[in-house]
Amino acid sequence: MNNPKQMSLFENSDTVNNAQITDHYTPDTNITLYHGDRLDLIEEIKQTDDKATLIITSPPYNVGKEYEANQNFDQYIEQQKKTIEGCVDILADNGSICWQVGHYIEGSGVNKEVFPLDLVLYPIFKSFGLKLKNRVVWTFGHGLHEKYRFSGRHETILWFVKSDEYIFNLDPIRVPQKYPGKRAFRGKNKGQLSGNPNGKNPSDVWDMPNVKANHIEKTNHPCQFPLGLVERFILGVTNPGDLVVDPYLGAGTTIAAAVKANRRTAGSDTELDYIEIARDRAHQALLGILPYREMNKPIHKPDPNTAVATMPEEWQ
Repeated sequence: MNNPKQMSLFENSDTVNNAQITDHYTPDTNITLYHGDRLDLIEEIKQTDDKATLIITSPPYNVGKEYEANQNFDQYIEQQKKTIEGCVDILADNGSICWQVGHYIEGSGVNKEVFPLDLVLYPIFKSFGLKLKNRVVWTFGHGLHEKYRFSGRHETILWFVKSDEYIFNLDPIRVPQKYPGKRAFRGKNKGQLSGNPNGKNPSDVWDMPNVKANHIEKTNHPCQFPLGLVERFILGVTNPGDLVVDPYLGAGTTIAAAVKANRRTAGSDTELDYIEIARDRAHQALLGILPYREMNKPIHKPDPNTAVATMPEEWQ
């Protein structure tokens, strides 16, 4: 159901009015796609005295992707520090910063060494006075198979707040109860249903498929995160009409999720191809035709009767 605020924020969405998507930030713009450096977008927002209620991103991991600059590890950390400092400058007092990261890896084979980026970046966030509320573990079932260590099947999202007055809306992000019919077995509520009819807290471990070749959300970006992951944070720590910023825009997942949730949004990327992908996804979100996987959709379980899920004779 569309609420009145959503209809007013994107009232021209049925015509996909291009004036709603601008190249530079102004406080009265609903969607900003900035082609350029993330610090320049942050400065534009700062100059308006506007504040972001949520800054959420998945920065480069410095592992040699085509869109990453060639940096040594110390240079990478220094660049992240500059980005984080700028984000804190434009963060509202009731706002949140969510940093989704994986691992920086050096070497190969038995010499491979893993550096968890959340642990490396945590002291930087703390140095700016932020408070960690959760270290969310995002787990997924598919990825590269390792020979000399356990295969990596998780990444993390650090959720920091600026003050104790932060926003947290639990009801929009509840997940189905495991035992909805469970009743209290003692005390004053004995015999009464003990759960919440709207579902339970999603916890800090989220099982969502990563966006690979057959994923409904897949674009030409080589490393995008699922819309449901971003959507859960947007619905949980912001209110309709708030500003959501992504300094490393990539495939525009944050932009699309923010439009879908009736939030103002701004993001930047140095790659024009990714800006255009984000623009297309924003248009689709405005029209209500954005392909996406539902946030709380259960993980697919293969039919045990299919050939691919059956133990082959050669292995029996």
